[in-house]
Amino acid sequence: MKIYGLIGYPLSHSFSKGFFKEKFEKENIAGCLYENFPIPAITELPNLLAQQPQLQGLNVTIPYKEAVIPYLDELSKAAAQIGAVNCIQIENGRKKGYNTDVIGFSKSLQPLLQPQHTHALVLGTGGAAKAIMYALQQLGIAYTVVSRKAGNGAVPYESLTQSVMEQHTLIVNTTPLGMYPQVDTLPEIPYQHLTSRHLLYDLVYNPAETAFLQKGAAQGAAVKNGHEMLILQAEASWEIWNHLV
Repeated sequence: MKIYGLIGYPLSHSFSKGFFKEKFEKENIAGCLYENFPIPAITELPNLLAQQPQLQGLNVTIPYKEAVIPYLDELSKAAAQIGAVNCIQIENGRKKGYNTDVIGFSKSLQPLLQPQHTHALVLGTGGAAKAIMYALQQLGIAYTVVSRKAGNGAVPYESLTQSVMEQHTLIVNTTPLGMYPQVDTLPEIPYQHLTSRHLLYDLVYNPAETAFLQKGAAQGAAVKNGHEMLILQAEASWEIWNHLV
């Protein structure tokens, strides 16, 4: 039996287990199991690996995308540059970290890009934000990071003037604001300055239309949630685990 799984804490919001269960059934993939492994601290990872010798691969979610790195033997080039990992390949006891968020985000964003989408605002500074910044760099899109506090290259939400909003026509939410059950929360950007030239992308996928996306759509902006990105990054993980890339 080949075992794959997800580490993070908590995992009540996880999409991965259901996705892989369905994939195994639909594609008649036998002898494989995908489990959730909620670990309250990343220091518990070595114990988990010792208890689960059949583990072939892991996905990594909040809050361990950065904290997991010291526990790995090797990083892919992209994961090393990003400084965040969401996929681990386990082979002969060696653990190699990858970042498939980059693949998922790029593939789902590209069909939506218009000529005016040359500057982006990245809301948030966590592990997911790092993957988004890397992807935007690869796509040749300039970006500004927005955080509650200025510093480390980020600007505060208060600095988002009308002219800043007009220039930055792509806005990516990498924060958990708006995620179920806190569906009333949203990033504090000046939504009144959004227009039909804007594209709002939310990494949150539950609910399907967050308050952030609702406010953008009300201003005529194009909107996209993180569901397709999740599917694409999960498929990319499967390809890595099974040497299909």
